[in-house]
Parts: sequence; structure tokens; C-alpha cells
Amino acid sequence: MDSILEFLGSISWWLWVIIALIIVAIRDVLQRQHTIQHNFPLVGHIRYLFESIGPEIRQYFVANNREELPFNRIERSWVYASSKNENNYEGFGTDRDIYAHQHIFINNAMFPFKTEGNHPNALDKSFLPCAKVMGEFNKRRKPYRPASIINISAMSFGSLSAKAVESLNKGVKLADAYHNTGEGGLSPYHSHGGDVVFHFGTGYFGVRAEDGGFSMDKMKKLVEDNPFIRAIEVKLSQGAKPGKGGVLPGSKITKEIAEIRGVEVGKTVLSPPNHKAFSTVPEMLDFIEAIAEETGLPVGIKAAIGKLDQWKELADLMVKTGKGPDFITVDGGEGGTGAAPPSFADHVSLPWVYGFGDLYKLFKDKGLTERIVFIGSGKLGFPAKAAMAFAMGADCINVAREAMMSIGCIQAQICHTNRCPSGVATQSKWLQRGIDVPLKSERLAQYFKTFRKEFIEITHSAGYEHPCQFTMDDIEVNVDDHNLSKELSNTYQYNKTKVPFISMQHLKECEYLGGVKKN
Repeated sequence: MDSILEFLGSISWWLWVIIALIIVAIRDVLQRQHTIQHNFPLVGHIRYLFESIGPEIRQYFVANNREELPFNRIERSWVYASSKNENNYEGFGTDRDIYAHQHIFINNAMFPFKTEGNHPNALDKSFLPCAKVMGEFNKRRKPYRPASIINISAMSFGSLSAKAVESLNKGVKLADAYHNTGEGGLSPYHSHGGDVVFHFGTGYFGVRAEDGGFSMDKMKKLVEDNPFIRAIEVKLSQGAKPGKGGVLPGSKITKEIAEIRGVEVGKTVLSPPNHKAFSTVPEMLDFIEAIAEETGLPVGIKAAIGKLDQWKELADLMVKTGKGPDFITVDGGEGGTGAAPPSFADHVSLPWVYGFGDLYKLFKDKGLTERIVFIGSGKLGFPAKAAMAFAMGADCINVAREAMMSIGCIQAQICHTNRCPSGVATQSKWLQRGIDVPLKSERLAQYFKTFRKEFIEITHSAGYEHPCQFTMDDIEVNVDDHNLSKELSNTYQYNKTKVPFISMQHLKECEYLGGVKKN
């Protein structure tokens, strides 16, 4: 035995390397799972190595500033700089192709809107609340005017890490915004002082009955125990996978998540595509009214837009009954922060501009737009895109991936693997250690404040006091080579309903601003 150990100890390190390579080469030849490794022993591994780091190489060394998707380098850099309160300007003019299809032009006024010394925006350059009140038309007991026109979209604890959710919630508190829970239920990490919109889908997580259906008793208790819940959102579908239901990979389901959702540890959760609580438009309307009556809160729906037949039925029923959702969140087909099949993410449901335009026009023709707060969701977390959204009829926007980037997301696009390197979309405790919650919450708040400040400046440059005053004729988009740009009113064939607006001061003095009734 001693002689064997002595012999092994006498072997040089480089010879051990050669022996290891020979063993790997033999293994490559004998295995049949990977053709490249079998046909090209050792060398074949290099191919898989470069394939695994290909996205990073393209992101940092190959792609130019404007060509990446879903967010290019310029967009990511703007979010990063805005969240850090750094210089987010660019020099020497735009490097964007301003003649490209769908490029947005905002028509500025000869004389910008002037803020006097005591104007709310002279005192707070990021003060920008919603111009409408959720639940006002339907006379809900607890109406809610969002204190920010930009808020956190539906991203659940489970899809995102505990530290990410906590950072977002503490951030919206600093920014006077709201935090949508996503369909994973209300977690302790949503409970750090920020306003919350409780969102649930077909899995009814957080308000789930024993049979997997909806429990009104649990909903009432949830609202009573958590007064920071300002509104309730019922998910019909989402942009990344409309008609499929949510997917949470088993690798992300810890004991804590399982307890919050009422599911099994380590087992992939596939929410059904259909609701148990309702299956027709009239049943859905009754369901919305029942929740609003029991909780007193505004109740809305979220959906990606495709066919319009059932939306027409909803609109007709709202006209007939005088009832309906207090807000509608329109998700674009380009959305998505979690796991979704490419066939759904790439092809099912309309992009936001088309889907929202179709839906808003339908409700406008029925005379219903003044009753509803319209929320846009789908890559709208940039001031120019937000201006377009408001001109089309949006009253608020929700952001998901932009918010993730503000707290450290690097667009690695592996959210579905539980290996997110920034710790944002993973349940790995080790990877989450990189998230400094106080710092990241400040950055989320700063991104929101910078966004609102720049959006207000754009609004003022167009001659308006509040973005709700944008009209379809204030924005132009490139359409084609023969007619390079058209006003939105010509492109989408409608004009938005004028939003009642008195002044920013009037919004500041609203008793329902932020959901807190003033005495």
C-alpha cells in the first residue's frame, strides 16, 4: 500500500491533467447522449461551454446599444442610472433610428406649461398621482386614488425572491406607489408599509378553499387583517402565457412558499387556465360585485387582449346593470417575468398598443371609459412610452421587469431556472445574499421618482399640467415608408375620452389620495 501511494505521489501534476483528459475523452466516446462530444472528444465540451455563456457574450461584447430584446442596453442603462440617481443623459444626439417602425414622437407646445412657486411640482418635482379614483363611480366604501402613476406590476413571492419582494415593498413606500402581490398570495415580504393591490388568479393562492376554489371568508379576513391592501385584482390572463395559467417551477417552491400558497414543497405548480368561481361574463360580474361588497375595496380585472367578443358582452352588461370592475389592467403579449413556453410568449395575445387600443375603443364606444381606471402593463416603464400610453387612454402604468432591473436584475433571462445570478428571481439563499434590501429599496424609489420627474417634464413640454391631458393627436408614431408618421388617432382610429382634471393641487388635496381618507 505504501509503495502504491509513493508511486502515485511521484506522478507530476501535468501527468495527472493528461490522465484526467484521457478519462474524459474515453467517457465522451462511450456515451451516446451528446453527438458532438461523441464525435469530437474533449473538443466538443468547448462548444457547450460557449453555448452556455453565449447570451452574456452577446449582451456585453457583440450586440450594439439598441438591438437587444426584451430591453436593449440603452434602456437598461437608463433604468440603472435613474435608480442610482446618476447621470442618465446621453450626448451628441440620439443613436436611435428615428425613422424606424413604431418610433414615438411627442408633439411639444410652443410654450411649455409653467409651474408657479406654490405649485405641487415646484415643491415636489416627482409628485404625480393618478387623475382618477378607483371605486368612485361604483361608490365602493374605500375608494383609492393611487398616489403614483407608476407602480409595481404583478410579480409573486416565489417567482421573485424574498429579499427582492421586500426591497420592492419598502421601495414603493418611499415612492408613494403601490405594490401588486402577483398571484402567489400575500407574504410577510409584502407587508413593510407599502400600499398593496392583492392579486389572485385561478389558483386562488392566499384565498384558497379546501377544494382549491375561492374562499370569500379568507378574502374578508385577509383584508381586515391587512389594512394596507387598497384594491383587489382578479387575473383572467397574463401577457406571457394567456389562457394557460401560471407556472412556478418546483425548484423554487420552498417550505415557506408552500405554506403561503397551500401547495407541496418542491412540486411544480400549474395553475389551471380557468377559474372555478365563475365561467361566464355575468358570473364574473357577480363575483366582482360580491368581493367589492364584502371588502369595501375597489375590484378590477387583469387580462391580455385577444378576441373581443366576451369583452363586448362585458361592456353591454356594464351598461345594462350600472355595475362592473373599478379598474382594468391590460397586459401586453410582450410581458412576462417568469416561466412561459416560447410558443405562448412569442405568439399568443396582442402586444400592448394593439390590445389596449382595441379594448379602450370598445369601452369608449359604449360610454364606459369614465367609469374605469385603465392600467397599462407591458414595457411602459420609460417616459416616452408612458406618454403614448396616457395619450391612448391609460391612467396608470404597472412595471415589472423595469422594477426588477432597478433592484439589480441584469436580464440574464434565466428566471425560470432558480439560478438568477442577481438574487432577484431565485429562492437560493446564497444568491439572495447579494441583495442589500435598504439600498435596493432606495433604488426602486429613486427610479420611480426619476421616471415621474422626467414624465412631468415631458408633459409640461407638451403644454399640459398632468399626463391625463395628453390626446391621441399629441403623439405620432412611424407607420410605414409611404406615410412615415401618423397621429395615434389616425393609427388606431379613436380619440380617448377626456379625463376630468382640475389641477395638481386638487389631486394633492384629494381625501382618497393613497387610500387614506383625510379628516
